[in-house]
Amino acid sequence: MALSTSTRQRVLFAILCVVWGTTWLAMKAGVAVVPPGIFSGLRWTLAGAALLAFRAARRQPVLVSLLVAGRIFWLAVLMIAFNAVIMLYGLRYIGSGLAAVISSALTPIALLGFAVAMGQERFNRRHIYALALGIAGILLLFGPQALAGKLDTAELLGAAGVIIGNLSYCFASVVARPMMRTLPPAQMVGLTNLMGGLVLLAGSLAFEPGAWQAMRLDWGVVPWAAWWFLVLAGSLGATVIYFFLVRDWGASRTGTYAFISPVIAVLLGIAVFGERVHLADAAGMALMLVAAGIVLRK
Repeated sequence: MALSTSTRQRVLFAILCVVWGTTWLAMKAGVAVVPPGIFSGLRWTLAGAALLAFRAARRQPVLVSLLVAGRIFWLAVLMIAFNAVIMLYGLRYIGSGLAAVISSALTPIALLGFAVAMGQERFNRRHIYALALGIAGILLLFGPQALAGKLDTAELLGAAGVIIGNLSYCFASVVARPMMRTLPPAQMVGLTNLMGGLVLLAGSLAFEPGAWQAMRLDWGVVPWAAWWFLVLAGSLGATVIYFFLVRDWGASRTGTYAFISPVIAVLLGIAVFGERVHLADAAGMALMLVAAGIVLRK
């Protein structure tokens, strides 16, 4: 029995939530050993090349005009290259669960903010409440440690990296939506992944310490397992699903994965890395998620 369009979209959304809730764990395991630029650059390059090769084998369009390619290139820089390297370096200094919650809670707020700035949505009182709660959540997460003089600078910079990377991804998502209506999701994802991955690799080999040594690929079992999971489930699976849902649902509705994926990430972080979540942390995370819920509430 064939699934209806709405049911199929909900199934894809559930897969998206589970995969993106687990990718934080895989990324943290990988960048603990491999330079982030190499680890992520190889991932996105292979994923993009594989998607485009699959389309070519099925005699589906692969190439685009120079004008469209130029637009996709800048989206790739924002969504893949810049976002990945700054976020992965940030992930080295904070827990995978905290990183997932910050990113997921910020996503719907950032998507709304950019949509309002571009005239796609209107800002109202509900959004003011969401912004206030989001700021309160961030203060609750880091404020007590800062007042006590115990705030780890590395942890603060790590969180900032996750936030900046997330903002870059959200901005590109909003800008890219009109283009998603003219190109098949798999084609656009393939081109975006390939371009972003190549930029990451070039930048890493030019500037990142340990990059050339990492190209020997003697990473060990755990980083390789994490890398293949990110390639297959993350880059080839969830990213295509995300573009598909953004095209059909819109960025804001697709952003409701923020309610589910951080819970998965926090539980995995506790179980695998022994990460601890204190009461103040949980309260701050809860406020950020409530803020996200207010933004997404129709």
